[in-house]
Amino acid sequence: MFLQLFKKKKYNKQAKELRDETIPKTKVSNKDINDQIAVRKGEIGEYKIDIQLDQFPKEYKHLSDIMVRNQKSSSGFSQIDHILISPFGIFVIETKNYKGTIYGGKNRKEWSVNGKFKMMNPFTQNYGHIKVLKSMIDSKYHDNFISIVSFTKRCTFKVDLEMRKITSNELIVYDVELSEFINRKINVLKLQNKNSVISDEEIESIYNMLSDANITETELIEKHKSIIVKKKEENDAKKNNQGTHKCVMCNKPVSEKVAAFCLSNKKFAGNIYCYQHQKKI
Repeated sequence: MFLQLFKKKKYNKQAKELRDETIPKTKVSNKDINDQIAVRKGEIGEYKIDIQLDQFPKEYKHLSDIMVRNQKSSSGFSQIDHILISPFGIFVIETKNYKGTIYGGKNRKEWSVNGKFKMMNPFTQNYGHIKVLKSMIDSKYHDNFISIVSFTKRCTFKVDLEMRKITSNELIVYDVELSEFINRKINVLKLQNKNSVISDEEIESIYNMLSDANITETELIEKHKSIIVKKKEENDAKKNNQGTHKCVMCNKPVSEKVAAFCLSNKKFAGNIYCYQHQKKI
């Protein structure tokens, strides 16, 4: 308990110092300032997750910010935010540090923030992480993976309600409720399996195996990051060269927000409609 109190105090101190730490001593651009603030917010967000994962029983094991080899990835590696190995399931957690309204559907290739900024469906991204983890451990554990995507409370969800139901193995949560959702999910799994599906010895074995596979070489980590950044820049440039979204009925251009709304609404079956034609569907 003393340790947890110490960690919380450390986190509060970090949060309080965020603004001061990101104010430059010399004159720099607003972009540089915003980038520094974003990095620090991300670091504190990850620390909030770590605190919650530390509070689970001692037989549970978790890893944070690990990078493993993945031949199917564009960089040759996969970077995984958090993994929690419990007696009733293996939770793979992808964290997102965005602000705004999150539009998305379980089966949509792209999601958006405020209907403008597009991102890959985070569950598709996490599926790739789970797939590479499955390739590293015994197949008898493959049905015990649960995918969780965590956003900060600076977001509002406009997503499929199915992803908020505790019975789902793909859950979208706010960072402050992560441990609550994991505990609720474990309670559901306990009802389905009277006995644990992963023993304490097996938890330790999986943890050690993943720890050993974790890549810590600075050169490889920087290589992975540079490839990801380059790919993002290429995708952004490609999107900027594309035309505006148009209504499939009248060919009238619509805003990114309207397009995102249509694409996240099952009723429109992946089609985009202007406001007038939305009412006729």
